[in-house]
Amino acid sequence: MTDTTTVQPSLSELEQRATAHRDRAAYGHDALIACDRLVRIFTTDGVEVQALQGLDLLVRDGELMALVGASGSGKSTLMNILAGLDVPTAGAAKVAGRDLLAMDAKARLAYRRDVVGFVWQQTARNLLPYLTAAQNVALPMQLHGGSRKAAMAARAKELLSMLGVAECADRRPTQLSGGQQQRVAIAVALANSPSVLLADEPTGELDSATGEQVFAAFRRANEELGTTIVIVTHDQAVADEVRRTVAIRDGRTSSEVLRRTEVDEQGQESLVAREYAMLDRAGRLQLPAEYTAALRMEHRVMLELEQDHIGVWPDGAAPQAAAGEPGRADVTGPADAPGPADAPGPAEGA
Repeated sequence: MTDTTTVQPSLSELEQRATAHRDRAAYGHDALIACDRLVRIFTTDGVEVQALQGLDLLVRDGELMALVGASGSGKSTLMNILAGLDVPTAGAAKVAGRDLLAMDAKARLAYRRDVVGFVWQQTARNLLPYLTAAQNVALPMQLHGGSRKAAMAARAKELLSMLGVAECADRRPTQLSGGQQQRVAIAVALANSPSVLLADEPTGELDSATGEQVFAAFRRANEELGTTIVIVTHDQAVADEVRRTVAIRDGRTSSEVLRRTEVDEQGQESLVAREYAMLDRAGRLQLPAEYTAALRMEHRVMLELEQDHIGVWPDGAAPQAAAGEPGRADVTGPADAPGPADAPGPAEGA
């Protein structure tokens, strides 16, 4: 006779499974950077300004990506929060497992020293003028402690060589060009092997040719060291060079461009870019301004759920209008559309 007795899991086992399921399902559980409905409010002369209005962002480990947006969009505020220089008003933000809202002053200092590196737009702000390039790179390691002088010197030499400025090791910042200063600044930011490298307009003060050299240094750091890099930029040439560009508007992520390499039947490679509107955790979607202007959409719109897409009409338009007729916009949602976590990483040529 066959024994059909089954062993029922204990209560503790069920609780463990439920906890594991919740952990896997948690927003951003597998991302290196996870911002969930992030809010930052500043008060100036009694007036509240919302720099971030429920921003969502996921960045996976090893990614090289760009953030773009007009002045006042909130991108610099976001960078300051990720760098540990500012504290969010509400929401959640985690970087490499660190909760940015829960850290005290001591933990925040350790975070800035060990977890993130930062490159400023102003070349002079990144380096101490009375130290040589090699000494500037060694300084973060000295402040961290635990490394011998010979090891720090070797690490500085290795980074400067990798970034193409080995000949600048014994020069002070005033003896370097703007592009050389920025590449040395990248080496300084990488000195303690951070999980994330943040750069705020790193090519903003440079000509296009020099800017290309600086971006090549970021790419090399990403490919050879596996460092996750987030660059805020107005430079469209830089934004076009990364596999993922996220646009911020009015304190929220509004759109995202994903680029991938495709090979045709003849074996020819081509770079294909696709722009997506961002749907945040609250279900909000920012339609492009040129779309809403073309269809005269203001204040409110009509929605209708179709089998494989959502129809959006100006208030007063007929929902039964055929696809493609004036006064209709369709928001489609293919099942295999890539999200932030699907963006190609450095192994795919980021």
